[in-house]
Amino acid sequence: MNDTDLGAGSLSVGWIGTGHMGAAMAARIGRAGMDLTVWNRTRSKAEPLVDVGAKVADEPGQLADRDVVFTMVSTPADLEQVVGQLLADSARAPRILVDCSTVSTEASERVRATAAERGTAFLASPVSGNGRVAAAGLLSLVCSGPREAYDEVAPVLDLLGRHVTYVGDGEKARLVKICHNIMLGVVAQNLAEITVLAEKGGVPRAALLEFINNSVMGSMFTRYKSPALANLDFTPTFTPVLLRKDLDLGLRAGDELGVPMPVTAAAREPVQAAIAQGRTSEDFAVLLELQARNSGLDLVSEDAVIDDGLGAADEVH
Repeated sequence: MNDTDLGAGSLSVGWIGTGHMGAAMAARIGRAGMDLTVWNRTRSKAEPLVDVGAKVADEPGQLADRDVVFTMVSTPADLEQVVGQLLADSARAPRILVDCSTVSTEASERVRATAAERGTAFLASPVSGNGRVAAAGLLSLVCSGPREAYDEVAPVLDLLGRHVTYVGDGEKARLVKICHNIMLGVVAQNLAEITVLAEKGGVPRAALLEFINNSVMGSMFTRYKSPALANLDFTPTFTPVLLRKDLDLGLRAGDELGVPMPVTAAAREPVQAAIAQGRTSEDFAVLLELQARNSGLDLVSEDAVIDDGLGAADEVH
């Protein structure tokens, strides 16, 4: 293979981790007609990808002959385990490993070192979005690691979302993802506060959110969270426990780098309160309900029909 003449179609791709998020991302690669092999601990979650042209492996080590392998797993321990299995065969290893999971910098550094021992370039490439955002092709990705490896897999990364940002070497992408999730927590709490403020003044939640979404302050996030806030749908996409973890990581990074973060510290408190009240397995949108309770307001679903901006996610299934 000529390394100077690589496009997305010329790379063989392996994918480890086909949960709700990973399956949606891998499906986009399969639909692009690429040579794709997938593995998941629960095989039944990988098998639907056969419909988009993927082959299903029996174990991670069977992906070692791929040019590039992507990982999308739940925890740092999962990542280290599957990478260990992927690289167990001393005779072969993928040239590039791309991790799209959200894991700690420390875990990422350990995986990077393990990959380097086998001559595999490692790219950290966490993503912004949930499963429906992924299915709609609207993820944003941030990537760090060797520039040559990034340039080689950029055509594949482009298939996964609407934008990819390369931020440098090492673990810089992990810091950027922490910054992103800090903003997620701050905006979520602020959105809960203003929504309750408007409702106590007699404005329906759906009406306020419609205005915000169509103003300069609206965003993809405020739009796709609007149905949850108006209709009190707390089906989990990201839990308060996970949000607290990232806020804590951000505060720790602030301490290490000498950056005061008073707004982040304040945003952590209602998230911690939600956890203390047992709201650990619901979506972090439960911050709205806690804010309402603290404001003497009882919420009811508005049963509003609201466009979340992710209609394309329903068209690709």
